[in-house]
Amino acid sequence: MTQIRVPREIPALTPPPPHVSPELVYDVDIFNLPHAKEGVHAAWKRIQKEAPRIFWTPRNGGYWMVTQARDVLAVQNDAVGFSMRASLVPNNPRPYPAPPMDMDPPEHGKWRILISPAFSPKAIQAAEDMVRKFAIDLIEGFAPRGECEFVSEFTSVLPIIVFLTMMELPLEDREMLLPYASAIVRSPEPTKIHEARLGLKAYIEKAVADREANPRDDLITKIINAKVDGEQIPHDMAVGMLALLLSGGLDTVKNLMGFICISLAQQPELQRRLRDEPSIIPHAIEELCRRHGVSNTARLVTRDMEFAGVRLKEGDQIQQFSALVGLDDETVPDPMKIDFDRPAPIPHATFGNGPHRCPGSILAKKELLVWLQEWFTRIPEFRIKAGTTPQQDASMVNVVSQVWLSWDIADSKA
Repeated sequence: MTQIRVPREIPALTPPPPHVSPELVYDVDIFNLPHAKEGVHAAWKRIQKEAPRIFWTPRNGGYWMVTQARDVLAVQNDAVGFSMRASLVPNNPRPYPAPPMDMDPPEHGKWRILISPAFSPKAIQAAEDMVRKFAIDLIEGFAPRGECEFVSEFTSVLPIIVFLTMMELPLEDREMLLPYASAIVRSPEPTKIHEARLGLKAYIEKAVADREANPRDDLITKIINAKVDGEQIPHDMAVGMLALLLSGGLDTVKNLMGFICISLAQQPELQRRLRDEPSIIPHAIEELCRRHGVSNTARLVTRDMEFAGVRLKEGDQIQQFSALVGLDDETVPDPMKIDFDRPAPIPHATFGNGPHRCPGSILAKKELLVWLQEWFTRIPEFRIKAGTTPQQDASMVNVVSQVWLSWDIADSKA
């Protein structure tokens, strides 16, 4: 029986406010981006080339968009003028406080420092053996088959179980938590986002109650006992911070790995470089991160201002596309090409910039490093499995939901 797919209801367009002139209105829907399913980054690159430098879209409640590297970096580095308190599109305020993301400088720094030790270079180096063991076990589980579905068998597993292990949460909770993380960054429906946030909060509430009764030497216990300005942080702040950490750890690296894998599968010459010259992997990771950014967070304009030649009003929402910093011709020559010989430093904003730079970026790069090292030790030249097409799309996070790979079994090291 043929399954009938019901398209999502497209909400009405939002009329522009009086301070938005008609020539600045440009219709872009991040949840229905033309050609994104064939290549998300190429689709965004097209918008960067064709759209005005800054424009106002009537979709998803109506808001500003910037796609040029110079403007994205300006937004990221001005955390006072552009607050993270409206990070999702459509603008859907969080139903609980979630420091440090929802706090502006200088308060932001007091809260961020509470989680920084867990993601310091020293802490991540100590976690490397754990990451490597999980990666090897997963790869060796499917290497002898000559194929795998990379998302369900690797990217939906490795980053998540690493993060759950670091928080000392049950690994079997992965399947329950993933739908929450997915809805928060991929759904255009405020009700679903709200329900997913409350689901994560309820889950963390149980973990916090357990640590309050049975303290451990883990991140959850440290957060609930932390102090800011000499006072123990309130219970709701601790819960919100932990829910935010968990949400961030469940989705971003998963999609970054997926996009990188698609490019490598389609360009065997890149595979050969990484396999034959493993010493270049750390530098190659910077180039691969540049080319495959995933985050599209938004900001809240906190005061009336002139920006990129237009008037912004306090309360406006503005979305900046981190992935496009590394794809801007003004920033990177031939930006759509992956070039492992591109000179350092390689400019990109895949993990953000300024006060709100992703605190987990060091962990993310460590996971990428271990994955590529162990993958090319065990998997021969691989390709997109014949008869399949990688499933990708745009949203608040650029998404890879399915990638079938295959390789010749005779060549694999099972």
